[in-house]
Amino acid sequence: MPEPDRPDRPDDPDRAATSGEPLLELLAVMRRLRAECPWKAEQTHRSLARYLLEETHETLEAIDTGDAAHLREELGDLLLQVYFHAVVAEESGAFDLDDVARGITAKMVRRNPHVFPPPGQAPGAAPPQDAAAVNEAWEAIKAEEKSARTSALDGIAPTLPALLYADKALDRLARAGRPVATDAGSPDLGERLLALVAEAHAAGVDPEQALRDTVRAHTRGH
Repeated sequence: MPEPDRPDRPDDPDRAATSGEPLLELLAVMRRLRAECPWKAEQTHRSLARYLLEETHETLEAIDTGDAAHLREELGDLLLQVYFHAVVAEESGAFDLDDVARGITAKMVRRNPHVFPPPGQAPGAAPPQDAAAVNEAWEAIKAEEKSARTSALDGIAPTLPALLYADKALDRLARAGRPVATDAGSPDLGERLLALVAEAHAAGVDPEQALRDTVRAHTRGH
């Protein structure tokens, strides 16, 4: 399979001259810490899972606050977890950070044919698309890649927050032509919550973020 075209890099020569160096430095630091720090040397993918979850939620908190400096710090902590897992895998010969980067780069190129034309298609030949059309194309390509699924819900992490899990499940079932009937007037609280998620999905609203924003607004200053 030929290597995909790489996205254009910034033209700033100073930026180009240093591009990637901090990332390589972080990789070297992580390798040394694994070799010389007893605690870090003991960690496994499983033992690190809780920290990945914690750093993800702290990053979400930084996004909600709108504090750029805080977000930069939390993204660094989250990036560290990616490097940590990659170095652990590298030591066992499973894969390394380059494999991770190659995989996600190839996926982004493959799932965005409106930006990276497939072989044989001239640049600009694809009709312009709005965000909704791009998302539909993304989901269609993703579904083709996951053709081995035995259930419409395969691949949705069960550990997702409940509202997000419900939203993704409803979306996946709808795409499979299996809409779920919900009852907003049901005496069962879970059924009513699912109906609210369905309402949010139909309106194009992220129910998880909507609830976070509302809770933050009601508790600000307390």
